[in-house]
Amino acid sequence: MQNKFYFKLISASLFISFFTSVLYSDVLTNYRLHGIKNLEKELDYDLTQEKYWANSIKNLDTTFGYLESYTNILECDKSLASLVSYTKEANNSFSFMQRYDAFTGKIAGDKIKEGDLKTPIGIYTITKKLKKVDSFYGPMAFVTSYPNLYDRYKGKSGSGIWIHGFPIKEERNKFTKGCIAINNQNIQCLDKYINIEKTLLIIKENNKKKRVTKKQLSTILSSLYSWRYSWIYNQTEKYLQFYDASFIRFDGMELEKFSKYKRRIFNKKEKKTIIFNNINIIPYPGSDNIFKVTFFETYKSGTFSFSGNKILIIRLLNDSIKIVTEK
Repeated sequence: MQNKFYFKLISASLFISFFTSVLYSDVLTNYRLHGIKNLEKELDYDLTQEKYWANSIKNLDTTFGYLESYTNILECDKSLASLVSYTKEANNSFSFMQRYDAFTGKIAGDKIKEGDLKTPIGIYTITKKLKKVDSFYGPMAFVTSYPNLYDRYKGKSGSGIWIHGFPIKEERNKFTKGCIAINNQNIQCLDKYINIEKTLLIIKENNKKKRVTKKQLSTILSSLYSWRYSWIYNQTEKYLQFYDASFIRFDGMELEKFSKYKRRIFNKKEKKTIIFNNINIIPYPGSDNIFKVTFFETYKSGTFSFSGNKILIIRLLNDSIKIVTEK
């Protein structure tokens, strides 16, 4: 019985070794006959294949989406008056850390405008930490990124949405003007273990965790790299097909003007290098098919170079993505 086990193990190892050597041989032959440019194009195409991404993420914890950059999640559920923290463990899974009672805006629903007494629903980052604040806000506060790109796309207004403490010298009502308030001991505890640069804040209002399937994530990842492929290889019309009819860029440029602008650039037929790192895909609360996609982009052509963070708000439709807005 033991000999049969070892025989099967050796056979599997030999098969893997043979299969790997065949693939490596194919790569070398491609390089020998056509050079590095052709090989690079073939590998870029392979990154557009959903089966590659499905295999890459099959063992990942995708409770909150596909996350390469974030080690802490803060999830505020307004209907439960709670702020729950999660942290990424050594095995890359997110584990529950702490639940805090939280006060949010007096009025239910998503924030639309300044002074509406609503806490926004969406995906945010912590932009900075304030250690010196008015005593009404307790010992400290975390400033959120409201209004974010999608908020501005939807025409929302207002600012100054914080996570802060309770008044030090007075009592307070059990609601805020739109911020998230937790008691002073808890906010100091939170300060001790989160890295604000690697913390994601998700605010929702329905006592339901928005589940995202691995199929959806692998579809988005393959579509993201198909968009990149058409960008690199100057496939103008295919590139523009990834944009929603309602697209408006962060600076107000609408799809028609954006398309003309991109056609001028693509007509130059420049060779480009485009690399994506630190990719994050998060399902947007309050919507069935909207996702926030972020990554660090390195772009270089003969006339322009860029290295920095990129944000896309995308709609997942018919096994492909449509970009609603970007920055």
